[in-house]
Amino acid sequence: MVEGGPAPTGPSLASQVRTAVIWRSGSQVLTQIVSWASTLIVIRLLAPQDYGLFAMAQVMLMLLSTMNGWGLASALIREEEVSEERLRQTLGMLILLNGGLALTQFLAAPLVAMWFEQPMVTDLLRVQALLYLAVPFCALPYAIMARRMEFRRPAQVRLVVAVVGALTALTGALSGWGVWTLVAAPLAMIVTEAVGMTWAAGAPIRPSFRFTGAGHIAGFGGVMTATQLFWFVQSQADVVIAGRVLDAHDLGVYSTGLFLAQLLAAKFVPPINEIAYAAYSRQQDVAATALLATIRLVMMVALPAYAGLAVVAPVLVPVLLGEQWIEIVPLLPILSAAMAMMTLQILFAPATNARGVPWAALRITMIGSVVMPASYFIGSHWGVPGFAWGWVGGMALLTCATVVLSGGIIGLTVRGLIRAIAPPLAAAAAMAAGVWLVLWGLPPVMDLVALGIAVPLGVALYLGALHLIAPGRIAEALHFARNRGESEDAAQAVPAPAPAE
Repeated sequence: MVEGGPAPTGPSLASQVRTAVIWRSGSQVLTQIVSWASTLIVIRLLAPQDYGLFAMAQVMLMLLSTMNGWGLASALIREEEVSEERLRQTLGMLILLNGGLALTQFLAAPLVAMWFEQPMVTDLLRVQALLYLAVPFCALPYAIMARRMEFRRPAQVRLVVAVVGALTALTGALSGWGVWTLVAAPLAMIVTEAVGMTWAAGAPIRPSFRFTGAGHIAGFGGVMTATQLFWFVQSQADVVIAGRVLDAHDLGVYSTGLFLAQLLAAKFVPPINEIAYAAYSRQQDVAATALLATIRLVMMVALPAYAGLAVVAPVLVPVLLGEQWIEIVPLLPILSAAMAMMTLQILFAPATNARGVPWAALRITMIGSVVMPASYFIGSHWGVPGFAWGWVGGMALLTCATVVLSGGIIGLTVRGLIRAIAPPLAAAAAMAAGVWLVLWGLPPVMDLVALGIAVPLGVALYLGALHLIAPGRIAEALHFARNRGESEDAAQAVPAPAPAE
C-alpha cells in the first residue's frame, strides 16, 4: 500500500477543508457536550482534594506525553509520498518510544510523590503509565487520515470515545472511586480510540524496527517533540510551583478554574489547528492570508466567549459546578483575559510548521518556558489569585513575542492582525458591559434564571454590536458555512467557524 501525495490545490482543497471543518468542529461540539455533561456531574460528586491529587499526577504525565511521538506521526502529513514500509517504520518508532516512557513513569513515580509530599501520587502514576502503550495506535492512524484530509471517521471515533469516557467517569463517581475515577476514564478512552482509529484508517499493525531512510521523519518529529517539551514547561510550571505552596484543596480550586477557563483554547482550537496544518502544508504560499482569515473567524467566537465567561461567572459557577466551587468565581475574569491571548497565540504554530520551519514554534516555546514559570513564581506570593495574574502577565509577553517572531516568517503584519481582532474585541467589550449592567440591575432571582437571561442577551448584544462595527465579519462566516468550496481559492479555505487533547 502506498499513501498518495497531498491532495491537489485549488477548489478541491477548499471543498476538502470545508468538509473537514464541518466534521471536526461539528463533532467536537457533540463530543464536548457529552464530555462536559459527565464532567460537570463528576465535579459535583468529587471533592476539590481529588482534583488536587490528580493535578499533581498530571504533571509527570504531561511531561512525558510531550515525548510520545505525535510529532513523528505529524511528519508524515507533509510527505509527498508515504509507503507502507514507512508507515510500519513509524509505528515501530512510536512503540519503542512509548514503551520507554511507560517504564520511565513507572520507575519515577515515587520521586514525583516525594516532591508533592503525597504518597498516593505514586499509585496514580503507575496505573496511568498504561496510557502510553495505546498512543502508537492513535497517532499513526490519525496521521494517515489527516494526509487524506479525511476527518469524518476520526470524528466519529472520537464521539464514541467521549461516550465511553463519560460512562466510565459517571460509573466511577457514583460508585465512590474518588480520584481513581479521573484515572479510569482516560484509560478507557484511549483504548477505545486506539482500536477505533486503527480500524478507521486501515493502519498497519505490524511494526518495523529497521529504520533505514526514516531519519528525516525522526528529525522533523524531534523538533516538534522538543517544542512540546518546552510547551510543557510553560503550561505546567504553575502546577509544579502551586503543588508546593498550596494545599490540595486550593490546588483543586485553581486547577478546576483553569480547566473551565481553558475549555475553548484546549478543546476547540486544537481541532482547527489540525485542519489548518494539513491545509497550510498544501498551500504554503498563502499562509499569511489563510492565517489571518482563520484568526478573524476564530477570534470572532473566542473573544465574546471569554468576555461572557468573565461577566457571568458569579451565576455560572454555582449552576455548573455547585456552591462548593464558589471560590473559582473571582479567578474566571482574570483567567479569561489570559486565555483570550492564548487562543490567538496558539494559532500561529501550524502556519510556521507547515512552511517547514518547526524551529520557529520551538523558539517561541523556549521563550515561553522562561517567561511563564517566572510569571507563576512571582504570582505565587499572592496565593491562588496570584497564579491567575501570572497567566495574564506571562501570556501578554509571550503573545507579543509570537506575533513578532512568527509574523516575519509567515508574512503577517501587526497592522493586519489588529484589523482582524479589533472589531470582535470591541463588540465583545460592549456585550460584556451590557450583560453586566443587566445582571447588576436584576432583582434577586435564582442563579439559573439569571444565567438564562444573560446568555441569550449576550449573544444578541454581541451580534448586534458586531453588525454595527463590522457587518462583513458575519457575512464572511455565513459565506464559509454555506459555500461548498467549488469556486473558492484555496487561500480562503483554511478558516473555520470557530470551535482546543
